[in-house]
Amino acid sequence: MEHAALIESFAEFKEFKNIDRVTMMGILEDVFRNMIIKKYGSDENFEIIINIDRGDLEVLHHREIVDDGAVEDPAKQIAYADAVKIEPDFEVGESVSEEVQINDFGRRAVLAFRQNLVARILELEKDSVYRKYKDRVGDIVSGEIYQVWKKEVLILDEDGNELIIPKAEQIPSDFFKKGETVRAVVLRVDMKNNTPQIILSRTSPAFLEKLFEQEVPEVFDGLITIKKIVREPGVRAKVAVESYDDRIDPVGACVGMKGSRIHGVVRELRNENIDVINFTNNNTLYITRSLNPAKITSIKLDDANKRAEVYLKPDQVSLAIGKGGLNIKLASKLTGYEIDVYRDSEVDVEDVDLDEFSDEIDSWILDELKNIGCDTAKSVLELPVEDLVKRTDLEEETIREVIRILKAEFE
Repeated sequence: MEHAALIESFAEFKEFKNIDRVTMMGILEDVFRNMIIKKYGSDENFEIIINIDRGDLEVLHHREIVDDGAVEDPAKQIAYADAVKIEPDFEVGESVSEEVQINDFGRRAVLAFRQNLVARILELEKDSVYRKYKDRVGDIVSGEIYQVWKKEVLILDEDGNELIIPKAEQIPSDFFKKGETVRAVVLRVDMKNNTPQIILSRTSPAFLEKLFEQEVPEVFDGLITIKKIVREPGVRAKVAVESYDDRIDPVGACVGMKGSRIHGVVRELRNENIDVINFTNNNTLYITRSLNPAKITSIKLDDANKRAEVYLKPDQVSLAIGKGGLNIKLASKLTGYEIDVYRDSEVDVEDVDLDEFSDEIDSWILDELKNIGCDTAKSVLELPVEDLVKRTDLEEETIREVIRILKAEFE
């Protein structure tokens, strides 16, 4: 195998692996020197000259010319009779430089050279990928879907590196197809069997934060600070923002004119509902804002135990709790307070929707009342018991129990 062929094969590796010129020359020389040491015991008297552009590699063996029969170290000395075969004008005491052919090392040594070369390149590539993504943890990257499995999705970046989004890091409504481009945040870089494994996430709060940086220039420039993000991926998120510049409305800037800025974020997160609120060190006000869209009547704080008792009008309770208790759950995570919701009995309530009593009255009974046009508590209380019995399929005893429950709400 000739020098040029080796250099050409190495250049191919360089092209595919994106290894820089200096590193490439260093690896090639290092692998060659190891081969020289195995054959000669030392590489002290050898010079390796590499020209990547021309595809040339030259190995020179420098030795001192000594009298015939006086050679003590063949790696450092050459007999006069052998030296004049190289150049007739040589004399004893001079130094001779002889080019070493790769074929002189033997077929096995050349194969071992290639194997070592490949191993070193792969090792360098792994290290390069690890360092590249270790420095990008928390950044958004994009790639093409290459393979979709049950527990994870394999993505290829622009350099062909493999990235993984585990099922747990995917938004529940994510549906990927091979060839699609997807964005995610670099969650962490693991080493598995000495190979870097880049884990991406679309459920991390960091992903939402980086999306805001891309969509809202004031966030990117640091004029608006995102204090905290809590999420139920694909369903709802709460984002607390703050600005030290009084001229900037942080919430308005994040939402944009008619929602123009936040729309891109919502679309990327599969229509995740995002509440953007102003951060404040006033815990009472912070909790009030976090329970939006519910309107709070009053709050009692227990700062020592991080608990908050929130009182609302009955028609606001369901808004504060949210579907499946999600609104109050995210508000608790955002503020750091365990929030308990109570109906404020001291408030003069005009009326209460019948659905507010679903925890005390069976739904089929409520449906019977709604069927006759009674959608609120007072609309039921305004009708005589006899009229209710006549117009519904309910027993008188049942109706009186319903009236008792409804009256208790206004007492």
